[in-house]
Amino acid sequence: MSSDFEGYEQDFAVLTAEITSKIARVPRLPPDEKKQMVANVEKQLEEAKELLEQMDLEVREIPPQSRGMYSNRMRSYKQEMGKLETDFKRSRIAYSDEVRNELLGDDGNSSENQRAHLLDNTERLERSSRRLEAGYQIAVETEQIGQEMLENLSHDREKIQRARERLRETDANLGKSSRVLTGMLRRIIQNRILVVVLAIILVVTILMAVTFSVRR
Repeated sequence: MSSDFEGYEQDFAVLTAEITSKIARVPRLPPDEKKQMVANVEKQLEEAKELLEQMDLEVREIPPQSRGMYSNRMRSYKQEMGKLETDFKRSRIAYSDEVRNELLGDDGNSSENQRAHLLDNTERLERSSRRLEAGYQIAVETEQIGQEMLENLSHDREKIQRARERLRETDANLGKSSRVLTGMLRRIIQNRILVVVLAIILVVTILMAVTFSVRR
């Protein structure tokens, strides 16, 4: 399981390095190349998000006692992803301003005002994204706690079922032992009655013999 996670880590590191390099090149490219580069970066950002989702799924499958280290690494990767998206948004804003100025011939002051406004909106979106991410993290941790509780309850249920089975086996063994002891006690009583009867017969026989001898 950890080997799969580390494989995704390597792919994510390579992909984010390429994205960072391309974002830094966007402002220096001609308009046509910029458009193509922006589309390329958008595609790679989607691929990076998919890798993060796969890594997140792998972390959920890791045993709870080993999950902490991987969870910390996931938080670091998500922060890195958020920074890349922010840098890309700023790069796109600069690119959009250049295209707009070329098409509409806006002056520099108007462009700066629009850029400031867009950056302000971007910051608001980032704060909202961070709040959503914090909420998602809480939900994930709550789900993990719930899974651990369900696992513990399942283990306890198995222990109770095994204890019940042992009690049933003990009851069955006690029943068999009771029947054996009852049979033994019955045979002992029968043997004693037989001995008493034989003793009485022997005594009577002796008395009759003695009486017959005396009379003669």
